[in-house]
Amino acid sequence: MENSKVWFITGASKGIGLLLAKKLLAQGQKVAATSRSEAGLIKAIGNASENFIPLEMDLVDEKSVKNAIDKTISHFKTIDVLVNNAGYGLLGTLEELTDAESRKNYDVNVFGLLNVIRNTMPFMRANRSGHIFNISSIGGYNGGFPGWGIYCSTKFAVAGLTESLAAEVKSFGINVTLVYPGYFRTDFLTDSSLQLPANAIADYKEVRDSENAHKNNIDGNQPGDPEKLADALINMSKEENPALHLFLGQDAYDMANLKIESVQADLEKWKSVSVSTGF
Repeated sequence: MENSKVWFITGASKGIGLLLAKKLLAQGQKVAATSRSEAGLIKAIGNASENFIPLEMDLVDEKSVKNAIDKTISHFKTIDVLVNNAGYGLLGTLEELTDAESRKNYDVNVFGLLNVIRNTMPFMRANRSGHIFNISSIGGYNGGFPGWGIYCSTKFAVAGLTESLAAEVKSFGINVTLVYPGYFRTDFLTDSSLQLPANAIADYKEVRDSENAHKNNIDGNQPGDPEKLADALINMSKEENPALHLFLGQDAYDMANLKIESVQADLEKWKSVSVSTGF
């Protein structure tokens, strides 16, 4: 295929990553798909082929990440598009989540993503081309959700480092897109992707209500179509000047505007205080 690209996708054994990998392969693209289980990838997608390699990779182990990327380069000779999709949700208050629970979320959602970028960039930089998609969340732009503080903070971190990354690699001809999805109908809210605190505090009624709502009402009824999200990423990869900030879902679009309006209101209301601090 003349316009075939090599895609490296993390978290590809389920959800958005799996749908994206399958769509790309059906279109004749080349895919290196990673997950914690190579067997799970083979079961979900198929055996290795000229256009596909399943890779067992531990995001938080940089040697494992480097090994997966080296295997991809050996097989495909390059990486054109990187999709940092792997991550998991954590629903618990700042008080009740332990240091270990919080750090684990950062290890996967932030430092794991950095491991992949750090080991992919030398090849994209040498090629003077490439496109990096970092999957954040609308919770990485609007954090006003009780019980989601640690998770949101990991996704705010992804947003901040992605904006900086875009500025760092622009001169190399590498595009960067920060993706803010809303609620999409995947398995993100199931037990395999959403973790709860080991020691919940009953006093936090709003958070316990949020847990129940996400488990019993929102899961399976999310408004976003994951097939269309995958299509949006593929289409964006073809743009000459792709979006830096890409909000996906009507809910994400609406929540982003609410945050913008709130910040704008505070800016204007407290402008006299803001500008009063100079010499």
